[in-house]
Amino acid sequence: MTTWQDASQLQLDRLRRAWRGSALPGFLRWWGGELSAFVPVRWRAAFAGGERWYAIERHADGWRLRRAGETFAVGEAGDADTAEHRSAVLARALDEADPADRRIALVLPPAAVLRRRLVLPLAARDNLRQVVGYDLDRQTPFRADDIHFGVRELGEGGPEGRFVAELAATPRAGLDPLLDELAGLGIHPDRVDVAEGPALAGVNLLPPARIPRRADRRRRLNALLLAVIVLLVVACMSAWLHNRAVALQAMRDEVEAMRGDAARVKDLRQRLTDSAGASGFLARKKTDAPSVLPVLEDLTRRLPDDTWLERFTLNGTGQIGFQGQSPQAARLIDALKGAATIGEPSFQGTIQSDPTSGKERFYMQAKALMPKPEPAAAKPAATPAGAATASTAPAAALGQKEASRANEAR
Repeated sequence: MTTWQDASQLQLDRLRRAWRGSALPGFLRWWGGELSAFVPVRWRAAFAGGERWYAIERHADGWRLRRAGETFAVGEAGDADTAEHRSAVLARALDEADPADRRIALVLPPAAVLRRRLVLPLAARDNLRQVVGYDLDRQTPFRADDIHFGVRELGEGGPEGRFVAELAATPRAGLDPLLDELAGLGIHPDRVDVAEGPALAGVNLLPPARIPRRADRRRRLNALLLAVIVLLVVACMSAWLHNRAVALQAMRDEVEAMRGDAARVKDLRQRLTDSAGASGFLARKKTDAPSVLPVLEDLTRRLPDDTWLERFTLNGTGQIGFQGQSPQAARLIDALKGAATIGEPSFQGTIQSDPTSGKERFYMQAKALMPKPEPAAAKPAATPAGAATASTAPAAALGQKEASRANEAR
């Protein structure tokens, strides 16, 4: 158990040194000071807390108690008084501070303490007191068993790989009687320090065996409050998750209840779509296909009289293809320019001479520009056979006209 305590204390010392060496303590002190300036003075005094240090000093005629950093005494106990009276005087002087915040330092005069500066390797930081304790015989004129000592790290920069520390030592014969006398008065100091004017030097010569063990009630209360807060947070999260699960289950039940209705609605919608698509197929087919008659009329009007067609096609995408003969086929591009229903005329392949007729045989492509006619609501859709008859009749008439022209030319 002692080994475990020593190891835990060593780790705590490392954490304290790392904390003091960082910039966070200074920043938090500055930040807290800036924030406290906005708090009313009464509230500041009511909520003020933290450690309050008192310095108790031995004089020729008794004990003198003062606040650390101040010069005037808050309580004096003379040797001429009884032990009960001196204890009561000191206890009344200390009653102004909360016992949880009250800290007492036995202050020794500078002449009673030997202080030395040490330059040590960085490896000694982790166990500074033990390292210095091995070297007390060389650093002081006393034996290690005859003195109480304390060591602290100074904030000064040292050589590379080393740091500066301070050793303070005082004879046991002078310190132990003072500690025993204070114990008889009901006072157990938290540290033994050296006076530097009204302030404390910051070195602790109190033997580890005499350090008082204090039960920090505030820390226990804070730990209890923290545990309660954690439990409340867990309870709130559990309640939220439970409510969310209940709401999710209710939504699932509602969705399952409406799933059948949605399936029936989907089936009716599909049937309606299929019926509408089947009934409007022919109407859409007629509407989407370009009109043939305006294209044939425009083509007949613009082609020269000595030109006839042998083949004419117009597909559903509006692509026109026609083949025929003409004395000067190259002029047909200019003849078709500006047509209202025919656009982008071009030759497909090469123009060839026909030895029988003496004309040039050609094959051209174009694009129908005729807008699609609006479907008539009252007229029934024409049958495909009727549509084919209406489409081919003008083509037959155009073929007969061109044949008569060819006979006259011959």
